[in-house]
Amino acid sequence: MKFLRRLLLLLVVLAVAAGAAAAWWLNRPLALATPSVELSIEAGNTPREIARDWVAAGVQAPAWLLYEWFRWSGDARRIRAGSYQVGTGATPRQLLAKMVQGDEAYERVRLIEGWTFRQFRAALAQAPHLKAASAGMSDAQLMAALGHPGVAPEGRFFPDTYIYSRGVSDVTVLRRAFSAMQQRLGAVWAERAAGLPLKTADEALVLASIVEKETGRGEDRARIAGVFVNRLRIGMPLQTDPSVIYGLGDNFDGNLRKRDLQADHPFNTYLRAGLPPTPIAMPGLAALRATVQPEGGKALYFVARGDGSSVFSDDLAAHNRAVNEYQRKSR
Repeated sequence: MKFLRRLLLLLVVLAVAAGAAAAWWLNRPLALATPSVELSIEAGNTPREIARDWVAAGVQAPAWLLYEWFRWSGDARRIRAGSYQVGTGATPRQLLAKMVQGDEAYERVRLIEGWTFRQFRAALAQAPHLKAASAGMSDAQLMAALGHPGVAPEGRFFPDTYIYSRGVSDVTVLRRAFSAMQQRLGAVWAERAAGLPLKTADEALVLASIVEKETGRGEDRARIAGVFVNRLRIGMPLQTDPSVIYGLGDNFDGNLRKRDLQADHPFNTYLRAGLPPTPIAMPGLAALRATVQPEGGKALYFVARGDGSSVFSDDLAAHNRAVNEYQRKSR
């Protein structure tokens, strides 16, 4: 009987000691191979695989011990797919909590108003921890991958700051940007002023891209939109340099020459009346709103002062005087 009592006591002591050791380990900072360890967990990964992957990534603990902790906690099946990061001081308990709560590691990329789609793609290619799934795709292939085959990409993505989980693809970010532009364009088009010479929301998008590129100061945006709306109403060419420059593509060397204005192509708004065939950049929300709610008035011309603001004129004679005062004298 005494032997059984002693054996039972020993087992209790061992259990208490094991519990104390487990509690100590669970609240002790994990040793890491680097100051920060990152891991992307794919949907369908098992708790055992996740434990092994953490060790392979740089968590210096026995994989079997991590797995047993996941299993013993009762939360192993609640671990969420995503991208996670642990730093110095993280304990096994905190590591599991991070995965169960979906406390992912995030990055951000800023896509700027007035950028072209080419610039958007370049920024995404440089964004940290963003999978370059579209790297080998043409623009047409990328639009097909987004579910919009045959749609020209220019102007179709809303410029904004996008936060994403580490390890997601650039296609995912572009899908969000495309959806954001559709939502905002639809919203502003629903609030458009009556009598606009624009038949569709897509035409508003094209004009908004021009307004975006022509605006030096925000307070002039609605007046610039008003000038272009007035020109469209009377069938006057838009005569906007940014559209011509866009049409020149790689042939533009930074200096717009007279011969460039005389070269006929779909984006030469000096030679062709109406809107160009596609947007020329990605307009922001302010440009979209200004385009569908332009400032009234009879102005048909504007010229930059050189400080970002513009001078507006109702007729060509007044415009020529403004050009002479603000541009020709500065050359």
